[in-house]
Amino acid sequence: MSKFKTHYICTECGYESPRWLGRCPDCESWNTLVEERLPDKKGPLRSRYVDPAFWGRDSDTPIPIGKVGLSEEMRRSTGIREFDRVLGGGLVDGSLVLVGGEPGIGKSTLILQAAYQVARTGATVLYVSGEESLSQIRMRAERINAIDDNLLVMSEPSLDPLREHISAAPPSLLVIDSIQTLYDPHISSAPGSVSQVREVTSQLLQMCKQRGIAAFIIGHVTKSGAIAGPRVLEHMVDTVVYFEGDRNHAYRVLRAVKNRFGSTNEVGIFEMGEHGLVGVDDASALFLSNDTQSVPGSAITASIEGNRPILVEMQALVIGSGFGTPRRTVTGVDYNRTAIILAVLEKRAGLCFENHDVYVSVAGGVRIPEPASDLAIALALASSFKNRPVIQGTVAIGEVGLAGELRAVSRPELRIAEASRMGFTRILVPTRNAERITSKPQPEIELVPVSSIEEALLVGVEG
Repeated sequence: MSKFKTHYICTECGYESPRWLGRCPDCESWNTLVEERLPDKKGPLRSRYVDPAFWGRDSDTPIPIGKVGLSEEMRRSTGIREFDRVLGGGLVDGSLVLVGGEPGIGKSTLILQAAYQVARTGATVLYVSGEESLSQIRMRAERINAIDDNLLVMSEPSLDPLREHISAAPPSLLVIDSIQTLYDPHISSAPGSVSQVREVTSQLLQMCKQRGIAAFIIGHVTKSGAIAGPRVLEHMVDTVVYFEGDRNHAYRVLRAVKNRFGSTNEVGIFEMGEHGLVGVDDASALFLSNDTQSVPGSAITASIEGNRPILVEMQALVIGSGFGTPRRTVTGVDYNRTAIILAVLEKRAGLCFENHDVYVSVAGGVRIPEPASDLAIALALASSFKNRPVIQGTVAIGEVGLAGELRAVSRPELRIAEASRMGFTRILVPTRNAERITSKPQPEIELVPVSSIEEALLVGVEG
């Protein structure tokens, strides 16, 4: 029998249980409770690291909120405009930014580029890696031209040497790659465990807040796409950003899901090149091709990513099925919404897909989550089914309802302006949006109000 006492912690929410459970009683997630060794009660509590100055107070006496002093928000540019856009204008001193993403998506490359740009300004940057050796970091830095004397590197997974170095010479920017490899030797559990991740992040948070150090923390993700470790990890940091994209495509999207110092409505778009990631200013021109407008199964929609309108191409392929059960393959859009659109087209437009395989994809490898792309998906499906192209120069915007009606979308003026800028002259919009548009589009733009999916197919697909 083991002499150490253990308990079980949920990796999603941090719930603790004296015995293993198949389902977490708190967050109701399955198979998320892992065994952890209990801390030694004879030793001092971890609260010995807590300092009242960490919370910006001199005493525990409550004071009126109007008398709380305000400190000036100092922001530091990362030198990458798309990154600054997502962060809300740059890095705030003393803030912790958690960066998540699939393996190989480019997290370490992006953060190393940002660290180099900050080091170029004369600020000291400390890059700590628990996964790569110093020579491996040097090789990646040379590939992306990120060599600077102010960029210091450490290959050390233990927290104690890092704490001593920061105490002796605090850097302006700290990079941890990754939080799952860093461990506190005073805790008996293995690196990457719930206890280690939670405690290490807590101590990093206090060190950075006390000394005004901005920090990037890179985190691994689970199979479901969430950052590995307890859910409280995302609550402890100031900003959480996810790096999304397909490793087989050159385009990446940086999206903020939490930001205490800015908006979560902004996204950054990057292109992976030979020398690292490059910000994309004109995303619409990047995701559109010039030779697919006359091909059946292609439709253009205007999506809103954050506060930025982007024109993307929806592609569909409908062919006869050679098996009893037709195949449905969807990439870049929600599978359930695509299934609803197929059902609406069958019920309201008389298109029968029951003996056809259906493939739907967003060109360029991007992900379009908003329902405003429903109409473009419906047009692409109908176009491929009838083998008739969508009318040249058409952009389709609208959400498809179960009754076949087209529902209004947000910010139609912004979408119309982007379509006009890219040279499109014919825009299908829901009737309710057309009635509420206050600013008239340019004379060469033809707004086509449509109220149902049947009407949209009549005016959107040739023949």
